[in-house]
Amino acid sequence: MARPDRFEKEESDFIEKLVHINRVAKVVKGGRRFGFAALMVVGDGKGRVGFGHGKAREVPEAIRKATDAAKKSMIRVPLREGRTLHHDNEGRHGAGKVLLRSAPEGTGIIAGGPMRAVFEALGVQDVVAKSTGSSNPYNMVRATFDAIAKQVSPRQVAARRGLKVSEIVSRRADGGSEE
Repeated sequence: MARPDRFEKEESDFIEKLVHINRVAKVVKGGRRFGFAALMVVGDGKGRVGFGHGKAREVPEAIRKATDAAKKSMIRVPLREGRTLHHDNEGRHGAGKVLLRSAPEGTGIIAGGPMRAVFEALGVQDVVAKSTGSSNPYNMVRATFDAIAKQVSPRQVAARRGLKVSEIVSRRADGGSEE
């Protein structure tokens, strides 16, 4: 009886998204041996997200391995108002390139499949994203992580420059022009 409660608790802690399953075959003397590779994205919906890759002979085992790997590789991403990115960004991995843009409230997640899973797990509600180059889910997820890892909040910029947060935010409202 204790096991279902434990699984329900796990589900409430993290949002788990299955991005891709790949079936591979190894040809042996008696025929083909099938294996599965899973790509999972895990997040808490509040600014932490990670991705993982798992391989096994059975799909559930591959998903479990990928989920464990994703939980180990989680990163924290600063979000503006808890719903969008602070600034536009580009990311790349291999031939996969992504462009992420912050969006006004009510826009929703406008992004392709693998990127959408990352944003849903991250807790972003408004973002516009475009992928160019490779449409391979692994490259798209890694390129998206490259872009979101570059996100910096006004608080981090202010600390680095030795300024107040209000000075950084007021410049953004002015359009970045100094007199």
